Amino acid sequence: MNGEELKYIRDLAARQAGIDLEPDKHYLIEARLGSLARKQGFASISALVSRLKEATSSPLHSQVVEALTTQETSFFRDVHPFDALRQAIIPELMARRSREGGTRRLDIWCGAASTGQEPFSLAMLLREHFPQITGWQVRIIATDLSDAALLRANEGRFNQVEVTRGLDPALRKRYFKEDTAGWRIRDEIRQMIEFRKLNLLHPWSELPKMDLILMRNVLIYFSVPVKKEMLRRLHGQLRPDGCLLLGAAETTLHLHDAFDVVHLERTAYYRPAKPAQQHKTSLSGSRKG
Repeated sequence: MNGEELKYIRDLAARQAGIDLEPDKHYLIEARLGSLARKQGFASISALVSRLKEATSSPLHSQVVEALTTQETSFFRDVHPFDALRQAIIPELMARRSREGGTRRLDIWCGAASTGQEPFSLAMLLREHFPQITGWQVRIIATDLSDAALLRANEGRFNQVEVTRGLDPALRKRYFKEDTAGWRIRDEIRQMIEFRKLNLLHPWSELPKMDLILMRNVLIYFSVPVKKEMLRRLHGQLRPDGCLLLGAAETTLHLHDAFDVVHLERTAYYRPAKPAQQHKTSLSGSRKG
């Protein structure tokens, strides 16, 4: 790819998905678009880019953006966040909702869910450790911008390598069925998840207020302005006592001051700060400026 083509692709990824592709990522861009070009019958990446430029919007544009997104995932990825969910986050949410005297309900959002391992892990965790939740209304919404990833997630089918990455053999035996095509998650878990297509840059108006949001290893792909806007919107999407889980390399620090951070062993999670705390932080920041 020449410099002009690389810039066009970088601008396309930023405009359509907020992805901030550094100039030194040209090798990654060429590898992924080379595969897509061959699949779509183009003689070269340059031919693919030329076709993109012929129309401002087409299915090919979406396919390019999907090819550039990272679909790395696994069951119970990084382990420690799921320990925090089991030990503190979910018990605290359930205790607060039980005291409210209303409907026992939890609304959970897994953003950028890829092929579904994260929401399926969460569903298995709920079944394993919170049997009382069968009497609750639990809604797990999992979103991604990739049609291909969502198709696989909806099928709930995984190969041998995927079901050995992070998944305890006992859970595999309990919640998966093996057939000639691999492993398929059982309906009791599959039916707990609602998969939807969603580009995070687009409005979230169809999502309810959330008790828990998992937006892990997503912000790292955005520019600083997009990170700030995303955190502002995530704050507005949470209920006042809800929780936000980010990736281990991600933080709200210096990006959005309306979150309190909670440290639990090797995991940090975030809650909306109380209005008085937000006001105090704002005044403190003003004095420092």
